Amino acid sequence: MTEMRTLKVALLGCGNVGAQVARILIDDADALAARTGARLELGGIAVRNLDAPRDAELPRELFTTDADALVKDADLVIELMGGIEPARTLILSAVRNGASVVTGNKALLAQDGPTLYEEADKAGVQLSYEAAVAGAIPILRPIRDSLSGDRITRVLGIVNGTTNFILDQMDSTGAQFADALAEAQRLGFAEADPTADVEGHDAAAKAAILASLSFHTRFALEDVYCEGIRSVTAADIAAAKDAGFVIKLLAIAEKLSDTGTDAEGKDGVSVRVHPTLLPREHPLAAVHGAFNAVFIEAENAGELMFYGQGAGGTPTASAVLGDLVSAARRIVLGGPGRTETTTGHVPALPIEAAITSYYIGLDVADQPGVLARIAQLFAEHGVSIEIMRQTVHRESGAEAESAELRIITHRASEGALAATVRAVKGLDVINSVTSVLRVEGV
Repeated sequence: MTEMRTLKVALLGCGNVGAQVARILIDDADALAARTGARLELGGIAVRNLDAPRDAELPRELFTTDADALVKDADLVIELMGGIEPARTLILSAVRNGASVVTGNKALLAQDGPTLYEEADKAGVQLSYEAAVAGAIPILRPIRDSLSGDRITRVLGIVNGTTNFILDQMDSTGAQFADALAEAQRLGFAEADPTADVEGHDAAAKAAILASLSFHTRFALEDVYCEGIRSVTAADIAAAKDAGFVIKLLAIAEKLSDTGTDAEGKDGVSVRVHPTLLPREHPLAAVHGAFNAVFIEAENAGELMFYGQGAGGTPTASAVLGDLVSAARRIVLGGPGRTETTTGHVPALPIEAAITSYYIGLDVADQPGVLARIAQLFAEHGVSIEIMRQTVHRESGAEAESAELRIITHRASEGALAATVRAVKGLDVINSVTSVLRVEGV
């Protein structure tokens, strides 16, 4: 009987996810060997602090601060350090030494993915990153493999559990943003510094990865338009609920045809992250708490949704181990590594070219002719109004009455909608524009 081959695994980082990856590699070694065709030997774990507390009981002799030496002696490298450096240098060192790499580093992939993919291709090794988007949800491989014979036209994703928890709390309890954030931090769903989440940066990095795979073109972080959720108020949430909508932070990537945004009128892809109103009957509207979901529209497959836990040590470790087994099987069977498919060069379009609808909240003077003036201004900018609702406010002792006007438009270009809002602000009957949010799914 042929002796089973042993592949040495280097683990870089031992945080929440890394500790669970190490535990599974040790506890499930026999099962992983049976699935892989080789024994996966954890050769060491590179950390900054040898004495830091871990989320799992692991043999102390596995830990080292010498990541460079660990990488040079590995067949497979798992990078879970996060950040740009030294993760980038260590990944490049690994692939140039002939090791396949599994990473969950969405920020690095969004910033410098093309360099890493190119180096992996040159070395004939595999670079896998399922854990970089939506935690445990298998979404990147289905896009890359299962839908490779189809044409994806649109991707809508709730890909950040922190922001989804906050918005869900605001929707279900009426809480203000600050209170919902504090609750997310208390429960461990938000970091002490939540900037990357609430400003949309984390979701934007994931949007770049999703767009790159979906449209076979390399999109970087700078190609993604990004707005966070700090400006979403309890009043916005209440108004959305009253109109039959829920507010979600969405990562959106969609192919736009015949945009006419350049001299040749080429097609392009809009990649963006921003708070979005969704009808409550839309599948993504039912994604609660810190869960993630990705909704895909394809020409032949139609509508698909992938749902599950978007973060956490054990769920994300599941995605890491799936990539690791795949990379190990490739080594056992032989042949070149699999990284990405970039067969096209579709340009990223500016936000002005995006096609969407708007929800606009206005505080207006309650007097004859106001609605007609506003409707005329919308028509002049080529934007059609789908829904208009008015609520009159009568305050005792007030010199003049005001009204709250809520407008939902039909789909139009972002440029036309933004120009309409600017023009509305200039009307003398407008006291203030209370909110402007994009709408999808209508």
